[in-house]
Amino acid sequence: MLTAEQIQVNWEVFLSNINTWITGERKEKLLTFYKKYEERIIMMPAAHKKEYHNAFPGGYVDHVNRVVECCLKINDVWTEMGVDTSTYTLEELVFSAINHDLGKIGDENHESYIPQDDKWRREKLGEDYKFNDKLPFASVPDRGLFLLQSHGIQYTFNEMITIQTHDGLYDDANKKYFMSYIPENKPRTSLPYIVHQGDLMAARIEFEKEWFPKFKKDAPKKEVKKTTTSKDKALSNLKNPNLKSILDSL
Repeated sequence: MLTAEQIQVNWEVFLSNINTWITGERKEKLLTFYKKYEERIIMMPAAHKKEYHNAFPGGYVDHVNRVVECCLKINDVWTEMGVDTSTYTLEELVFSAINHDLGKIGDENHESYIPQDDKWRREKLGEDYKFNDKLPFASVPDRGLFLLQSHGIQYTFNEMITIQTHDGLYDDANKKYFMSYIPENKPRTSLPYIVHQGDLMAARIEFEKEWFPKFKKDAPKKEVKKTTTSKDKALSNLKNPNLKSILDSL
C-alpha cells in the first residue's frame, strides 16, 4: 500500500516524465488529457486482483513510472549490445511506456476498475476491485489507442505497434508480430521488445515487493540444532562441581 504522500509524489513524477520526454504540441495535449482525469488516475489500481501487481490505490501510476524507468535502463543495455537505435527515438520509447496501459482507465464516463462489492470474492479470491460492466468491452491496448486519438493526441507507427503489443506473447493476438518466420513480417524496430521487457520487469518487481515478504513471514522456521562440542562432553562427564566451574570458564 502507498501513503498519501507517496501517491502525490508518484503523480508528480508521472507528469515530470511527460514534461521531460515528450515534445511539441502533443506534450501539451497529453498533459491536458491526464490532468482532466487526474482524480481518477491518481487513485487507480494497476490490476483488480491482489495476486496480480499493484492492485491497490495509486498502483497504476506507480506501475507506469516504474515501466518508464525500466524501459530507459533496458534501452541502455540494448544500445550497449549493438541494437540499431536509429529505428526509434527515446521520445517514442517513453511515450509508449507512459501510455502502454492507458486503456485501463476506462472511457470518458466510466472507470474500468470499481470496488468489489461481493464480500466472498474479496475475501476468497483477493478481488478488491471488479471490472465495470457499464464499460463496453475492448482490449487494454485498443482502448488506450482509441483514447489517444479521440483526444487529438497523435502517435507514430512505432508507438502504435509498441502499445498494441506491449504484453508480448502473453496475448495471443501478438503472435503475428512476434512469431513470424518471414523477415519482412517482423517488427522493423526493437522498440516493442524493449517496452515489453520493461513492463514485464516492472510487474515482476512489484510482485516480489508485495508477495516475497509474505512468503518469508509464513515460511516455517528451521529448528536450529545445538551441536555438542568436546567441551560440552567433558563437562557432562565431570562430577566435581569445582572442576566443572573451572573448565566452563576456560
